[in-house]
Amino acid sequence: MAGRRIVVIGGGISGLSAALRVRARLPDADVTVLEGSAEIGGKLRLGTVAGFAVDVGAEAMLARRPEGLGLVRDVGLEADLIAPLATSAQVRAGGAAHPLPTRTMMGIPTDVDAARASGALSEQALDRIAAEPGADPLPPLEDDVAVGTLVRSRLGDEVADRLVEPLLGGVYAGRADDLSLRATMPALAARLGRDGGSLVGAAQAVTDTGAHNPAAGPVFASLAGGLGSLPAALVAAGGFAVRTSITVRSVRRTPSGFALDCGPVPEPELIEADAVIVATPAAKTALLLRDVAPAASAQLRAVDSASMAITTFAFRDVRLPEGSGLLVGATEGFGVKAVTLSSQKWPLVTDGLTLLRASVGRAGENHLLQRDDDDLIALVRHELQALIGVDAEPVDALVTRWGGGLPQYGLGHVERVARVRAAVAAVPGLAVCGAAYDGVGIPACIASAHMAADQVVASLQAGGQ
Repeated sequence: MAGRRIVVIGGGISGLSAALRVRARLPDADVTVLEGSAEIGGKLRLGTVAGFAVDVGAEAMLARRPEGLGLVRDVGLEADLIAPLATSAQVRAGGAAHPLPTRTMMGIPTDVDAARASGALSEQALDRIAAEPGADPLPPLEDDVAVGTLVRSRLGDEVADRLVEPLLGGVYAGRADDLSLRATMPALAARLGRDGGSLVGAAQAVTDTGAHNPAAGPVFASLAGGLGSLPAALVAAGGFAVRTSITVRSVRRTPSGFALDCGPVPEPELIEADAVIVATPAAKTALLLRDVAPAASAQLRAVDSASMAITTFAFRDVRLPEGSGLLVGATEGFGVKAVTLSSQKWPLVTDGLTLLRASVGRAGENHLLQRDDDDLIALVRHELQALIGVDAEPVDALVTRWGGGLPQYGLGHVERVARVRAAVAAVPGLAVCGAAYDGVGIPACIASAHMAADQVVASLQAGGQ
């Protein structure tokens, strides 16, 4: 493989992980990552608030999947792994904050007593949860269904609006009534697809096994220097080249491999490669594949995205509610959809300051993000007073915007991804990866990257140019 050139388009966690994997499997190959922005990392990014480095993108990763922790170990940061100090969150439901019920699956209750102890639901909603296992059983699910549609039909609007919606909104910035069960809760969908039966019973069976079992250890992990420190460590350990501030405008097939048209039109640059991995968001990937894999491009154009903003604050002398944070449903009437009590959730050294962050923006709420930074900070401060009782003047504040930052897994997403991958696999030496496919979390993105890397390595080893 000496002399082979593999280009990865996109320098987020997916692209960097793909480059590291290719380099490990083909140590004599020339591997280059091309990133359009001025810095690598994608949604893993550090900012500075009151002189402290803070995550302004992803701030936690799932610890019950092996890919994220494995990557941390591979790049020598295992000693920096940290677990949350506080894991109990609250949910704003029916105009008040309540403890998030234990033993739920993405908000779907599996234990009526735990749901009752939370106080987030009315007696009528609790009675419906208790009765659901004895109701007419669901037939095995043959087709995909929206999470909200399924939950409303079995457990009613309260459970959907007060529990499921806040959880899904926190993860995907999406709406429960629009998000695919197969894509967002694949284990639950698989069980219901095989057996049907009770939604509560199926959710209970899933939560009692594997990664959902509380006995499996901490759910989340982060790094002492912030997850935003992971991309630089990955590059330092990777043995591959990185170029930033370079725009790739198209990917074309050539008799010997691929040609990438890069740079501004007045000053174009042509980069040739034996294999290409595209690790960009769905809309950008659709543009890049329009010539080389038009069927995949057409499918990716249909993947919507949601924009959001993270507002990070430093306060002095404030009292916070207990726990790690607060989730807010869309029906509660706030622009803020989640609050993370960062200095209470993680073992951070803050010299007595209180750090917290609030996320704003769900699918269909772009009007909130059209405010300038000062106006957005004022909105969030006003809502923080109502949500968690914090009305102090911040020592410092920072707004970080993520335009189109979260792909929306609509109905039929799993099948759409399968069609994309089939179309891409028909082009030897080409692969795709990223948050648009199998999950928006860091481990899922790494798994996607490994799949893409293995695909192009196998193609090169087979001489499939």
